[in-house]
Amino acid sequence: MGQRRVSLKAEAWNCRPGIAVFDDSAGVSRLRVVDGRGFVVLKGLDFTDGTIEFDILPTNHDFASFFFRFQDTAETETFYLRTNWAVDHPYAMEAVQYTPIVKGVMYWDALPHYQTFSDFTLSKPSHVKMIVSGKQMKVWVNHPERPTLEVPRLEGDVTHGTLAFQGEQIITNLVVKPGQVEGLSPAEGTDVTEYDSRYLRHWWMTTPDTANEDMRKANLLGIRGLPGAKTVWKPIDAERRGFVNLSRIFGATVPFGVPRMMFLKTTIRAREAKTVQLRLGFLDDVAVFVNDRLIKVDKNNFGFPIVKVPNGRLSIENSTVELPLKAGDNVLMMALGGNFFSWGIVARLDDMDGLVIER
Repeated sequence: MGQRRVSLKAEAWNCRPGIAVFDDSAGVSRLRVVDGRGFVVLKGLDFTDGTIEFDILPTNHDFASFFFRFQDTAETETFYLRTNWAVDHPYAMEAVQYTPIVKGVMYWDALPHYQTFSDFTLSKPSHVKMIVSGKQMKVWVNHPERPTLEVPRLEGDVTHGTLAFQGEQIITNLVVKPGQVEGLSPAEGTDVTEYDSRYLRHWWMTTPDTANEDMRKANLLGIRGLPGAKTVWKPIDAERRGFVNLSRIFGATVPFGVPRMMFLKTTIRAREAKTVQLRLGFLDDVAVFVNDRLIKVDKNNFGFPIVKVPNGRLSIENSTVELPLKAGDNVLMMALGGNFFSWGIVARLDDMDGLVIER
């Protein structure tokens, strides 16, 4: 299958005027992204699996992003350096990150486990090596002896596409080795929650609605009343790590930032009346009901003082909710508001003693 050294000449790439400069003034061909607002997209490549290597020098305290299996700006896989967090902080967990973009939604806030530290700087280039094989990926940044980041399941909906860059950076020595995966399996790796029976994985959902802004300001997410007997409910099952991913189904809000609201529900059967703890991760606003009784209202809005650990991203660390259950069937219902990137929940009971949940 061979090795392809990718041309870093202007004629090999698509971008808007003023986004990138191509030169060899340093004695080597370079792609310099000088305006971080646009994409620089490689022509004539359809990459599925293989090895990608390049040297990267971020030139701004911001993001330096690389896209692979790039179909367009709404459907792609993304690996990036978050330079504003990492420079001079060699153990900052936000230094390098992976996220897909699906239906125009960047899943950054839903996948906090796909990030780690890395010792790169703005003073000299770093070498990046990526192996992509089916559903898996490994990435090395500077240190070939141990992967910097391993992704057991690539979460995008794309399986092939070209390469692209965004964010102020200098790229040299870009090489693609199609099909060369060094033994990395194409099958997705283990989901660490797969055998944990405490996750609430089967839910029913309503159709999204635009939230009422006056009611949102009152912290009620635009709720116009609880769903009635004529409400149409459709099933939705959790993805890996118990993530009930509404973004996968409904895509991005248009225009970005316009709030939406919908309901989710599931049933918990209790042998006897008891109060149980629910660990709840949510994006972005939530109201929790048990048997139509409002139990909790909360927000997890990135960039605001009310942001939840970890930094406004989805995690069962976000919140703990006390659920008062009666003997028999209990309807756990949530009104969920979304207005940022990803939209969804992850929910896990502390224990299953005397409880039965929907499967």
